Amino acid sequence: MGLDWSKIAAEAAQETDRQLAGDISSLTTMTDREIEELFPTHDDKQRLAELMEIVNGAGSRNEKITRIVDNIEDLAGTVLTIAGKLG
Repeated sequence: MGLDWSKIAAEAAQETDRQLAGDISSLTTMTDREIEELFPTHDDKQRLAELMEIVNGAGSRNEKITRIVDNIEDLAGTVLTIAGKLG
């Protein structure tokens, strides 16, 4: 009986997503569970990580705003999810 590479790849992807959620939650006030619920896919987590990198990164407020505006097409859904959580 051979290895089920699809199953192995799927399990590895799930573990990577869990680790990414843990890394993101360490940068925010959200728990791992909240991250998983609000950002269920790997792409969602990647966009959140990108946004958090901008927000927590070096630079002035205006520079951060400019970076967000420059990437708004990719980050808009993430911004709306976070705003919905706050509202």
